[in-house]
Amino acid sequence: MRRFAICLVSTIFAATVFAAAPAKIVLVAGTPSHDPHEHEFNAGILLLEKFLHQNKGVAPVVVKGGWPKDESVFDGAQALVFYEDGGSAHPMIQGNRLAVLGKLMQKGVGLVCLHYAVEAPKEKGGPELLEWIGGYYERPYSQNPINDVAVTQASPQHPISRGWKSFQGRDEWYYKIRFRPDDKRVTPILTTMLPKEAPQRETIAWAVERADGGRGFGFTGGHYHDNWGIAEFRRMIVNAVLWSAKVDIPRGGAKCDLAPGDLAKNQDEKPPKK
Repeated sequence: MRRFAICLVSTIFAATVFAAAPAKIVLVAGTPSHDPHEHEFNAGILLLEKFLHQNKGVAPVVVKGGWPKDESVFDGAQALVFYEDGGSAHPMIQGNRLAVLGKLMQKGVGLVCLHYAVEAPKEKGGPELLEWIGGYYERPYSQNPINDVAVTQASPQHPISRGWKSFQGRDEWYYKIRFRPDDKRVTPILTTMLPKEAPQRETIAWAVERADGGRGFGFTGGHYHDNWGIAEFRRMIVNAVLWSAKVDIPRGGAKCDLAPGDLAKNQDEKPPKK
């Protein structure tokens, strides 16, 4: 009887410790890109780390300089976030990295791609992003002009939509994203009307629940660093990262308090814009 009691207490203790373990979220920042205040991947990821630390149940880990030199940093992660340049030079598609990510996705690890990181060639990387996050930027089909537009919360009942409303923003809002026809896995999170000369409802942020049990999120904004100063912009992203890691999002949305001067910190050294 005593042995049974000890085993029971040990089991309860172990279950409590496991339940209390924070979700490891790996945040990958790309190398310097574009002009000052644009594609500030390092500064943006460090802001995201700051915001995540304001919320319970998460343990963010930052990787600077693109793909990690030591891939063991991904071990035990519940979600990965990539904010970096994409296209044919996308760090995720070099060498055997898609295979590395594929194994993580099969385990149900969440995946978040922000701005340029949603773009990959349709021959390599595109099909994987289509599966893992539900959509991707495909050249020359997709478009990327800079616009100042009203962006609309598309799915108010989704957990990612907690605590923020539609807003106005100037960004390089990618649109005409490549999605699978009638993909029931995908939920639009943010939409806008583009192009201005012939506007149609376009999805610029979306969420997906995969068959492997994992979750994905894609967001086409994030070109201009100053947009982190928009409360709705940053709360949507923080909510999405938490959701992708299967962390409960508060009813009023995630905390993402910005202190004076935060936007000016950690930006890459770049030559002045000509």
